Amino acid sequence: MLLGLDVGGTHTDVVIVGKGGIVASSKVTTHHDDLLSSINAAFENVLKDVAIEEIKRINLSTTLSTNAIVEEKVDKVGVLVSAGPGIDSSNYAIGSNFHIIDGSIDHRGTEIQPLDRKQLAKVIDQCVSNGIRLFSGVTKFSTRNPAHENLIKDQLDDRADFVTVGHLLAGQLNYPRRIATAYYNSAVWRLYNDFANAIEKSILGNGVKARINILKADGGTMPLAVSRLFPVETILSGPAASVMGIIALCDISEDSIILDIGGTTTDIAIFASGAPLIESEGISLTHHLTLVRALKTKSIGIGGDSVIRITNGKVAVGPERRGPAMADGGQEPTLVDALNFRTIDYGKREASISGIVELARKHSIKPEQLAEESVTYAVRKIREEVEEIVREINEKPVYTVHEILEGKTIEPTKLYVMGGPAEALSDLLRQEFNREVVVPKNFSIANAIGAALTKTTIDVELFADSEKRVLLIPNLNIEEEIPGSYTLEDAKVDAQKHLSAFMERLGYDVSENTSEIIEAVSFNMVGGFMTSGRNIRVKCQIKPGISKDYPVR
Repeated sequence: MLLGLDVGGTHTDVVIVGKGGIVASSKVTTHHDDLLSSINAAFENVLKDVAIEEIKRINLSTTLSTNAIVEEKVDKVGVLVSAGPGIDSSNYAIGSNFHIIDGSIDHRGTEIQPLDRKQLAKVIDQCVSNGIRLFSGVTKFSTRNPAHENLIKDQLDDRADFVTVGHLLAGQLNYPRRIATAYYNSAVWRLYNDFANAIEKSILGNGVKARINILKADGGTMPLAVSRLFPVETILSGPAASVMGIIALCDISEDSIILDIGGTTTDIAIFASGAPLIESEGISLTHHLTLVRALKTKSIGIGGDSVIRITNGKVAVGPERRGPAMADGGQEPTLVDALNFRTIDYGKREASISGIVELARKHSIKPEQLAEESVTYAVRKIREEVEEIVREINEKPVYTVHEILEGKTIEPTKLYVMGGPAEALSDLLRQEFNREVVVPKNFSIANAIGAALTKTTIDVELFADSEKRVLLIPNLNIEEEIPGSYTLEDAKVDAQKHLSAFMERLGYDVSENTSEIIEAVSFNMVGGFMTSGRNIRVKCQIKPGISKDYPVR
């Protein structure tokens, strides 16, 4: 059996899936000041009637890292960078402790200027004296030669609690994105590891002995142990669970709109010909571009617990959430309360009705009008945001998790809707969008289902220089000698071989997680009017997807 856990802004969901379908599920309130209590409560509900020893895998998703960055509740980081001539690193400064160290390595991986050790030591002393224990070290061409980044890490040694070095994050070249990614990786490291400790304590405390993974932003999973070193990869794992959940629950083949209407936000995703779109180069975090590959999603402040506002006689919903709906014991009417007033029967319906009536009285309007305009505003706002994201997508090349679709124009014909209010809003969404709306079975726990069934996704980039006779796979920390006759085909074989070996070391079934080559290029290098060697780059990944042996539709 597989267990999926989704820690959302409003609810924490757990689902257990077996070969015959869903075995058990639970939905509890998320207590942000005590996440462990929410997780334990959800586990207690689903584990009481289940053979615990049959649970073989636990996948979880969380918004913890994302929220910490958005709310600026991250740790201070000493950012140590080096680029050499031709680029001003100060243009990419991030955080309050950004330092440039003299030294440079060229695009072939040749050291042009040694890293200034005295300058480095002085900067480290300054950071440590200011109480900084988290660091990131990034040099411009570290994916071609990580020597300077490794020197930075060695010099920090026991003076740092954690150090992120850029070449282990991703193989592609992009110095500015690498700086931001390394910074955020260290900035959320302590917070994330406290969360991982709590998760492991809860799981072991409940007697479950299974492999634990966490969803990444790109729609795959990574082992919890690996995520402790790369917590930046867990950003947007919540929206990723939404996308994987709808893939698990529905057979999608057309251009589609995916809506996950939660308690706090609505997550929007777009599918092209049945495949989810992806931010191929990396997402932006607080206006800083990163190397974190992610499924293309957008979150807006419209959810079931979004508070109803009346300003100058105009009714609006969200983006603020001030607690649960009045139906769940909250103090102010929300979108769920408006739905409760109109059509549904959820929780303490009388509390919803009283809240809507009182707010309407304060603003001298009819309660029926207030409820109607609240729901209309929410649905219209969702449509406007969807139209905007579709426009943005159609202005650029379309990348799916599998390929680039040249000249593709997205024209969605269906809406797939999940989340607590999905069914209550389905008719209104159908009218607003003038498209077919599909609300799948188990729509209210779709994220946890998506988490449970998501397979591992890992990508590696191999660089080979046949003239220098060296092969590098930066994010696996591999460097090997190769013959001068090394070819592109050799590189393809080696990339898949090393990726499979890495997966096996982590204990994964390689047959379930097949790899594919997604990029492969080779350039001749010329010296003395003759070809002196080849510069080769190959990118290989485990295909994203869901486990097929667990039917949930």
